[in-house]
Amino acid sequence: MVAQNTTAVELSRFPVADLELAVETHNPDGRPALLFSHGFGQTRGAWYGAASALAKEGCRCVTFDCRGHGQSDRVADGAYRMEQFADDLIRLSKAQPEPPILVGASMGGLIGMLVAGEVRPSPFRALVLVDITPRWEPAGVERILGFMKAHPEGFADYAEAADKIAGYLPQRRERKTEEQLRPLLRQGTDGRLRWHWDPALLAGVVNDSERYQPRLLAATSKIDVPVLLLSGARSDVVSSDTVNEFLLRVPHARHVEIAQATHMVAGDANDAFTREVTRFVQDLTRCGPAESKANLQVH
Repeated sequence: MVAQNTTAVELSRFPVADLELAVETHNPDGRPALLFSHGFGQTRGAWYGAASALAKEGCRCVTFDCRGHGQSDRVADGAYRMEQFADDLIRLSKAQPEPPILVGASMGGLIGMLVAGEVRPSPFRALVLVDITPRWEPAGVERILGFMKAHPEGFADYAEAADKIAGYLPQRRERKTEEQLRPLLRQGTDGRLRWHWDPALLAGVVNDSERYQPRLLAATSKIDVPVLLLSGARSDVVSSDTVNEFLLRVPHARHVEIAQATHMVAGDANDAFTREVTRFVQDLTRCGPAESKANLQVH
């Protein structure tokens, strides 16, 4: 990577099979290319700090809202399937000037594992998984879904939404401002604010997630690109057991645990998260393609 003094950001609409995705590209002329895929219920804004920092280091950083999230289109019939998200990710990867390094958190990481293990040649140069393994801790996932299902009636104003988020994320010192909340909420015809994501996602992808687990486990064992797994020391979604199982299936992977971080690694400890991703990218660029996988193995 070569440091650049650029803050160029391009906003675009990217057509996929049946709709359009909202895409944001930081430092469009940079190299290498990084493609960031967020977790369920998040938006591309979850990556803003890391993408901005890595863009300043010379990388091309592409973030996007997954279908049914943020400013991306929703599926017309509400029938969301994992294969749709995988196809979107493949199309975005192939649209880059070179195979990107995929940075995937939670749902984004699961889709990345599926694609990296099943598609040949891999559309990714490497894979960064953020607090996700092909087998997860059910209690942690239920806690997340419980919060997402808790407020179907929405919120009267941004202050009420900020209160609920603060209760859900007590580890965060800073309270969400109205400016930060605007991309996360939509105002309905009744005047109330509701989450940006399509409620139909809960009945589609979430309810089917357990069915995909055997396929995810099989795909993970076939990943042949360099891998960095970043886990939160306080995560209730990833545990030492799930991490160890992952490392047995992907013995060339590097694992780094981020102190004080929960499942929301980038949000809880963005500086530490960005530092580890930067180190991984620098190691990749120093190594040739043939040697990178072996040289990056550190547990």
